[in-house]
Amino acid sequence: MARRHIFQESQESHLRSRRRLIGWMAGLGSVAAMPSLAQAQAPYPQKPIRIIVPYTAGGASDVLARLIANKLQVSLGQPVIVENKVGASGAIGTDYVAKSPSDGYTLVVSDLGTLTIGPSIYPNLPFDVERDLAPVTILTSSPYLVTVNPGLPIRNLKELIDYSRAHPTKLNYASSGIGTNPHMAGLLFATRMGLQWTYIPSKGGSQAITDVIGGQADLMFNSAFSTSAFVKGGKLRLLAVSTAKRMAAYADVPSLSEVLPGYNTGAFQALFAPAGTPPDIVARLNSEVVRILALPDVKQQLDGLGAEAYGSTVESMRQFVSDDRQRWARLVKEQNFKVER
Repeated sequence: MARRHIFQESQESHLRSRRRLIGWMAGLGSVAAMPSLAQAQAPYPQKPIRIIVPYTAGGASDVLARLIANKLQVSLGQPVIVENKVGASGAIGTDYVAKSPSDGYTLVVSDLGTLTIGPSIYPNLPFDVERDLAPVTILTSSPYLVTVNPGLPIRNLKELIDYSRAHPTKLNYASSGIGTNPHMAGLLFATRMGLQWTYIPSKGGSQAITDVIGGQADLMFNSAFSTSAFVKGGKLRLLAVSTAKRMAAYADVPSLSEVLPGYNTGAFQALFAPAGTPPDIVARLNSEVVRILALPDVKQQLDGLGAEAYGSTVESMRQFVSDDRQRWARLVKEQNFKVER
């Protein structure tokens, strides 16, 4: 009996020691897991953020991205770096972001028209704006200015329409290039109004301005950012703006929607993250950027760019992208054209 008692005590002691060892190892495992748990729960952001601009430095998207970045890095407490990745009309930089990790550290500022028109005219785009990008907010809206060569007998929007109808096929118009948003904006207006304008593609917005001033083209749709100085200098005559409402800087100039209800086009700059970015990170970015856009000094700087702060919600931006894409798809199908890169 004594031996059995001693044996039982030895077994119980062994079991207690084993339990303590297992408990100690479990605790060690918990401690080892703590850094990854803390990292997962760490507040965003924990490192620098990059904003990719898929166009050359100095353009509207680039200037806007740098303006936002300077303010955003203060509010987020991390550097926000702007990088230009150009090529293929913005597709290279945008595709880079679409294929980046969905962690909120790589974003893109892009002209919305490039993304919503592109799928209809470029069948081989490597990304899909609705599938591969997560909307954050629409940053700004800027109308296209409809201008003519001052030598033409056209002084206002009504005279442009009357002249176009009295002289079918005589007028031609320029823009920054085939398939660009200004090109499509002009095509949409002419088509819906029943006007027969001949399109003359230019190699960029600056070349379009030169063509109209030089008389190689009669009129053009071009960004306020690029065109305003020539209007103020008297080298171009401003007839209308392309957004739904009149532009504050040209309050006496009509909107095209005043003769074509529902017409609303322009340069809408927007901020995207890669698809799959956590909703709380997207919400944080949206909140911070919308707040920045409402700052008086930011609004003043946007005025200098010919733009107005927009600051949409995530959902309204998602709907805007979908609607705009469908609108251009209908027009492209009607006109039956594609553009090869």
